[in-house]
Amino acid sequence: MKDGPDVTDSAGTPPAPDGPAEDGTPGTEGGTGTGTPEEAPRRKRHWLRWTALGVAVAVLAAAGVGWWFYRKLDNNITTDTTAADELLRYEKERPTHAAGSAQNILLIGSDTRAGAGNTKYGQDKGSQRSDTVILLHIAAGRSSVTAVSIPRDLMVQLPSCRKPDGTRTREQFAQFNWSYEFGGTACTIRTVERMTKIRIDHHMVIDFRGFKKMVDAVDGVRICLKEPIDDDDAHLKLPAGQHTLNGEQALGYVRARKSLGNGSDTERMDRQQQFLGALVSKVQSNGVLLNPARLYPVLDAATKSITTDPGLDSLRDLYDLARTMRSVPTEKVQFLTVPRRPYTYNANRDELVQPAASQLFKRLREDKPVAVTSGSERQAAPPRAGTTGPTPAPTYSGRNAAERVCSS
Repeated sequence: MKDGPDVTDSAGTPPAPDGPAEDGTPGTEGGTGTGTPEEAPRRKRHWLRWTALGVAVAVLAAAGVGWWFYRKLDNNITTDTTAADELLRYEKERPTHAAGSAQNILLIGSDTRAGAGNTKYGQDKGSQRSDTVILLHIAAGRSSVTAVSIPRDLMVQLPSCRKPDGTRTREQFAQFNWSYEFGGTACTIRTVERMTKIRIDHHMVIDFRGFKKMVDAVDGVRICLKEPIDDDDAHLKLPAGQHTLNGEQALGYVRARKSLGNGSDTERMDRQQQFLGALVSKVQSNGVLLNPARLYPVLDAATKSITTDPGLDSLRDLYDLARTMRSVPTEKVQFLTVPRRPYTYNANRDELVQPAASQLFKRLREDKPVAVTSGSERQAAPPRAGTTGPTPAPTYSGRNAAERVCSS
């Protein structure tokens, strides 16, 4: 009689049922595919290890990219040790620091026409004079920011300053922007401190090519023209109405002096203040500060365009400054020009209006509120004799960043 199929191996041992192989793969031919009770936790641990490794690699890659961006931005900033060393020579004559956490920063823009993109705006022929100087007062508690423009043609007392070749200038009464030509940033700071008795805590020298890139990084800034512009010197040809200026157009708009409007420096400062207010509003309103993809191009352009004192020469320093100012409402970011009028002996120069100018400087020194109003050239007036009660904050002609450049 024929026997059934042989179910033993050569050693006489029946084969194991089809189930998971030794490597954990499911069996076939009716196997359950679940393996032994110990194998399921092992597979789970195996999966968790690979997941953790993948997350760790992603985190390290992100950290590496973040560090690379940080170092790139940090290395963009130029440190001005020359001015810092020169100011140390005159420490005893400088004003004391502001009380509390208030800060005063001097922003300087040079009218140099050197370099690509700097040779074609306006008709000014100076090569090393300060084109724009703004005293930025940041109130304690960051409740307000006041930006005071100082006219380049203001007649002031200049101190004796060290020139780049080591010689010294004489102390003299001359126009303000000569201070930068004579002795650079240190001489300009000393001149401002003498005039205002306000201690300058930090300074930034602005390269306008970086300014142009900043405007492009926020997709342009909107302005409103009451009259059309057709100006070869400023490279602008625009009809009246609303326009969103790109960086190239914006640079010509804020730098041109003799070819727009009545050609006065006063009108140019008004344009600069209006444009800066619109730029601040644009940055705060479109999520730039909270959007890394939008913020990086702005920071890259900004850090490439500035030279600062050692106290502001790192990305961390600038970030801390920006972070503390971020909570300031746009209506509390104010722009005005120091009270001035045509100089008595030369209508092409300016002189301070007193006591309004001294009153403004005193309020900034003491970190007291300063109010601005747009419209007529109204200057601050001293309190009337015999009045009682708290003295109201003087009002100066200016604007704030919340004001709409173009009305609907």
